[in-house]
Amino acid sequence: MPTFPLVKVVGGGLAGCEAALQLARAGIRVRLFEMRPVRSSPAHRTAGLAELVCSNSLKSTDPGTASGLLKGELELLGCRLLQAARLAAVPAGAALAVDPQAFSRQVESLLDRAAGVELVREPVEVLPEPRPDQTWVICSGPLTTPELVARLGELTGRPALHFFDAIAPTVTLESLDLSVLYRAARYGKGEADYLNIPLDREGYLALHRDLVAGEKVPVKDFDRADLFEGCQPIEEIAASGEMSMAFGPLRPVGLEDPRTGRRPHAVIQLRQENLAGTLYGLVGFQTRLKFPEQKRIFRSLPGLERAEFVRYGQMHRNFFLDSPRCLERDFSLKGRPDVFVAGQITGVEGYVESIASGLVTALHVLARIRGLVLPPLPAASMLGSLLHGFLFDATSDRFSPMNANFGLLPDLAERLRGKKERKAAKATRALSALADWPGCGIL
Repeated sequence: MPTFPLVKVVGGGLAGCEAALQLARAGIRVRLFEMRPVRSSPAHRTAGLAELVCSNSLKSTDPGTASGLLKGELELLGCRLLQAARLAAVPAGAALAVDPQAFSRQVESLLDRAAGVELVREPVEVLPEPRPDQTWVICSGPLTTPELVARLGELTGRPALHFFDAIAPTVTLESLDLSVLYRAARYGKGEADYLNIPLDREGYLALHRDLVAGEKVPVKDFDRADLFEGCQPIEEIAASGEMSMAFGPLRPVGLEDPRTGRRPHAVIQLRQENLAGTLYGLVGFQTRLKFPEQKRIFRSLPGLERAEFVRYGQMHRNFFLDSPRCLERDFSLKGRPDVFVAGQITGVEGYVESIASGLVTALHVLARIRGLVLPPLPAASMLGSLLHGFLFDATSDRFSPMNANFGLLPDLAERLRGKKERKAAKATRALSALADWPGCGIL
C-alpha cells in the first residue's frame, strides 16, 4: 500500500488553511504553498492567509439558517478556522462577522504553532508526475492561475468552467453623516449593529435610474447567465425591474426608522467591517460600475455625501471544475488518485462552504494515508447533501456552483406545517446523523 508522508497543499485560502491545520493535527507533514505576495489576483488586497472579502463573509450562526447549521456540523468535526473566527469577531447580531485582518492573523498564528507545517510563498503552476511519497491537495480557489487551470484541464480532460462574482465598496465611518443614518437590526434581532440609510420613493427611483444608466467596467467574456445568484451586481438587480432592489437587498421590512416609527420605502444597510468599527461595507452593493461612477452615485445617497471609499466594488471571473465528471467520491481527480481538490474550485460557493470542503477533503486524505476508506457523509447532513450529494450529481449537463441551503436536504418523514419547525427538525436530524459518521472520530 502506498503512503503519502508529505502532503502539499496549494493555496492559502480558507480551504487550504483548514486542510493544512487538520492534517497537521493528525501528525501529517504539510507544505502549504501560497502565491502571494510573489503573484496576486484582481480580488486580493493583501498577502495574508485566509483573506476574506468583507466582515460578514462567514454569515449567520442561527441554526435555523443553512450557514448556521453548516457551522454546527463543522464544530462537530473540530473545525479550526471557526475557532479563529470567534477570536476575531465583531458585533453583527446573529452573524459571525469578523475583522478580516484580525481573522487572517489568527489563522496565521494557528499555522505558525502547528507542528509539521511549512509555509512556502511561491506559486505552483505545474503538477509533477505521481510519486508514492507525496500527495497534493489543490485549494487554489476561484482565481487559480491560468497555468494551473491549464494543467488541471490536461489532467481531467475537461475544459475549465467559470462564473462572474463581484464585491461591494467599503467606506470610513468618520466620513458618514450619522445624523441621517440610524442603527437597527432587521426585526430587532440581536444588537443594533447595522447603520441604515432610509430612502423615500423619490430617492429610491433616483438611485435606480443612476444604477441602470451608470457606466460599467467591460468584463471579457461577460454574460449575465454566468453571474452567481448570491453575488449579483446591484446594477444588474436594478436592471431586472424597478422594484427588484426594494424586494431584494434594499427591502425595508423589519427596519422601521426609530425616529419616525415608520418603515421607509427602501433601506440601504451598512455593516461593520473591522474590530475597531472604523470601516463599513454597503450590504448587497456588489458592483462593476466604474470607480468614478461609484463615487458619484453612492455619494448621492443620504448620509454618504462625503463618503471616503477605502475600497471600490469590482467584478472578477471565477474558475471551477466540472466536479461530477472530474472527481472521485473522496475528492481526488479521476485518474490521479494522488491529487485531491478542495474549496471553491470544486463548485461549492461561499467561505464557510470552502472551509467545510477543506476539512472534509483533509479527512479523506488522512483516511487514504491510513489505508482506510471513509463512507460518504450522511445525506441528511448539510455537509453530506452539499459535498457528497450536489457535487456528484451529474443530472444536469451544466454544472454550476451552489451555497449550502435547506433545499438540498431530504424531506422529513413526518409532515410539519411551519417552515421554522421544518428547518429546526432538519437541523436536529442533520447533527444527529453527522455525529454517527465514522469521519468524526478519525482525528
